[in-house]
Amino acid sequence: MTALPLTALPAGPVRQTLRTHREGPVLTIELNTPEHGNTVTDALLDDLLAVLQDQDPAVRVLVLTGSGADFSLGGDRGEFARHLAADPTGSGIRVSGTKARRVCDALTGNPAVTIARVHGKAVGAGMALALACDLRVGSEDATFRLPELALGLPTAWGGLLPRLINEVGAARVRELVLTGRAFTAAEAHSLSILQRVVPAHELDAAVDAWAKPIVRRPPAALRVTKVLLNSLSAASRLADVSALDAELMAAVVSEAHHVRGD
Repeated sequence: MTALPLTALPAGPVRQTLRTHREGPVLTIELNTPEHGNTVTDALLDDLLAVLQDQDPAVRVLVLTGSGADFSLGGDRGEFARHLAADPTGSGIRVSGTKARRVCDALTGNPAVTIARVHGKAVGAGMALALACDLRVGSEDATFRLPELALGLPTAWGGLLPRLINEVGAARVRELVLTGRAFTAAEAHSLSILQRVVPAHELDAAVDAWAKPIVRRPPAALRVTKVLLNSLSAASRLADVSALDAELMAAVVSEAHHVRGD
């Protein structure tokens, strides 16, 4: 895999919200709505799910990254408002939440090793997409934040909370969720949200350093090892209620909408 700066990614199949690039056994998926901070919309989730479902079995490494200044600024609040306007009971939010869960599960359970290449801001749902990946590298200037509570939302998107608790630990996650404060790449590394932090100009080289040995591993052994790692990780979650994420989000948002009389 030859390291390529984001601005030089060769053109691949273009979807509404994504660009993809295939180089041998390495597939790069680039969130590609930089004018909106790569916010996570239903269209983006649909495109991601389509790419992941159509993935060539020969792909051994999948890299998830973002175009422009930020990895992703999280969920689209305007789309939430439109869902509520169409149906105040929150049915649209339930559908969106179900898509989120399917996408994050498709990243975590992907037969390829998934790598999140994080730069700029990774907020809320954007952070959840990165956390669903096996390996995560961030630039030194990357920042992270979970603002849901301040926005009147539960931290219930794509199975983020159980994944985060499993990787970081309940006490630290409680502080990040309840305060909603931003934190740096260095802190994200100390919390195991990132496994590596590098200068921005070394992000591609860091991804390359992981991808090169992985693509040389025997395919069957690699797939089985991923299944084992995921199974053991899931077993350590004593009560994973993230299957209820879509219902919880819809219930809270529709109730707040009703109380405000929007």
